[in-house]
Amino acid sequence: MSSIRNVCVYCGSSDGNDARFGEAAEALGRILAEEGIGLVYGGGGDGLMGRLARSTLASGGYVTGIIPNFLVRKEHALTAAQEMLVVDDMHQRKQAMFDRADAFVALPGGVGTLEELVEQMTWAQLDRHTKPVLVANLHGFWRPLLALFAHMNGEGFIRRGFELRYLVAEKIEDIVPMLRSAERRAAIAR
Repeated sequence: MSSIRNVCVYCGSSDGNDARFGEAAEALGRILAEEGIGLVYGGGGDGLMGRLARSTLASGGYVTGIIPNFLVRKEHALTAAQEMLVVDDMHQRKQAMFDRADAFVALPGGVGTLEELVEQMTWAQLDRHTKPVLVANLHGFWRPLLALFAHMNGEGFIRRGFELRYLVAEKIEDIVPMLRSAERRAAIAR
């Protein structure tokens, strides 16, 4: 039995220009609910975040939103979530998301999504956690970032013993199976 009970999903508070990203966010919400996996996310009601959370709820899933007080109005906190934590600042938000999640997924998003993803990758690189981190490279969205990681490695800025540990899924339906597989491998290695 998988110990992945809750997945933290980082994604945009905007919809972006490609309608397929919103459709993918909704599909992931349905999949999480169907698999009995709770969603932990940034608490907003706009953009991909809102579409992901509303889809999870509509499919019978459990949603935990975590939002700093100063963003409650700006990002239209989704009050329909079963659990909505309002925290003081971004640091508390990220820590609360980390504490409640068994794995992390990055859908398309902006600088905030990138920052949250890279922080989890850094913590894993420094052995602060072994939770799976997955980049959802939908329609090649994260391709430039993945190329940058390869460039950093090639230029010698990712040293032996500090390799980046992350998964890449090209399709939404691959996310949960990949997370579960990574979690099983980590359990065996412990």
